[in-house]
Amino acid sequence: MANPEFAVVLSTAKSRREADTIARRLIADRAAACVNIVDKITSVYRWKGKVETSSEVLLIIKTRWLLVDQVQGTIKGFSSYECPEVLVLPVIEGSEEYLRWVTASTRTGDR
Repeated sequence: MANPEFAVVLSTAKSRREADTIARRLIADRAAACVNIVDKITSVYRWKGKVETSSEVLLIIKTRWLLVDQVQGTIKGFSSYECPEVLVLPVIEGSEEYLRWVTASTRTGDR
């Protein structure tokens, strides 16, 4: 898909407080329609040559494609990670009612 209209962005935070700060900023700025915060996930990953295990908080961010750069900037601005996770997934299909709500709940890129 070359030009999707909607996106889901996945990110992690070190704490619930950090995740809540990011989520509330995204909603206040109308850069996202909804952010799900999933507490207490366990992540296993390689970092600086070592296998690490950490407790993290997952953010599932529903937005419009034209706002992805702003979402990414907010995550980077409020994350305490050296290399914050930002994975952008195109929404190929969704219920019309929900996608209309996402559109109404977010701002256009020019405002």
